[in-house]
Amino acid sequence: MREPRRFTVPADLAGERVDVALTRLAPELSRARAQRLLEDGHALVGGRAAKPAARLRGGEEIRLEVPAPAPSGLVAQDLPLAVLLEDDDLLVLDKAAGMVVHPARGTPHSTVVNALLHRLGPGGPGERLGLVHRLDKGTSGCLVVAKTEAALAALQGAFKRRDVEKIYLALCHGRLAPEGRLDTPYGRHPTDRTRWTSKLRESSRRAVTTWRVREAFPGAALAEVALHTGRTHQIRVHLADAGHPLLADATYGGTRREARLGPENPVRRAAEAVGRQALHAARLAFPHPRTGARVEVEAPVPPDFAAALAILRAG
Repeated sequence: MREPRRFTVPADLAGERVDVALTRLAPELSRARAQRLLEDGHALVGGRAAKPAARLRGGEEIRLEVPAPAPSGLVAQDLPLAVLLEDDDLLVLDKAAGMVVHPARGTPHSTVVNALLHRLGPGGPGERLGLVHRLDKGTSGCLVVAKTEAALAALQGAFKRRDVEKIYLALCHGRLAPEGRLDTPYGRHPTDRTRWTSKLRESSRRAVTTWRVREAFPGAALAEVALHTGRTHQIRVHLADAGHPLLADATYGGTRREARLGPENPVRRAAEAVGRQALHAARLAFPHPRTGARVEVEAPVPPDFAAALAILRAG
């Protein structure tokens, strides 16, 4: 068990549910995590167990103990990691396309987490080794990792407050409007549970994406895309649902579009050159977890993405 933390409930949280108040006092906690801690007796209100839905009066003391994670059984592997920035609190990786972030069924090894275990050792911050966010296997670019518990909590709080700037480069099909914004419901596809969709009548989740076109080509565009929420596959889904799937995206319609093009078509050749969904996490900006100073990191365009761009420019 880690060292307990104590909070005094401020007046502005009077009348609030205990689980909601706990997420405000400890921003690194999700509401579901706060509920589990309350139900398991790891969070006490006035020295007593409390139900997540109980209402606070203000002035109570909340005592919070977050259990140390059980050993994960993950294997450390000496794998190459491209590091863009590192200090005592964090590191920012330039994740390679094709590398899975976290082990899962079918990919227990050769992931970012396996490489981090080797680089940082077993004393990292918690069961996810400081991973604050993720990138899809086929997406390259900036990925921030906390090296301490305090840095992990601060970075999770920044992501939760949306105090993080996430800029991507995307190569997509069609004539994309010079700039635009999508603000939609978001959730699992109703018939294919491996996919996500923004074409829902209603959802408890919303997704917000903005873009501006940096270069336009016949049949394709290079867009700079900003994520204002962090939903799974969000950019891929939003652009595909708007009629502009990413080049070489087999899940959301890119490869189907390419199959209808002739073998010498520059868009098809560019998709073959990149060989994976054409998405690169180019820039990440966030408050430093210890100093609060703004950190800005950029990941260079990888060779496969650059090759696709060269074909489109020549075409």
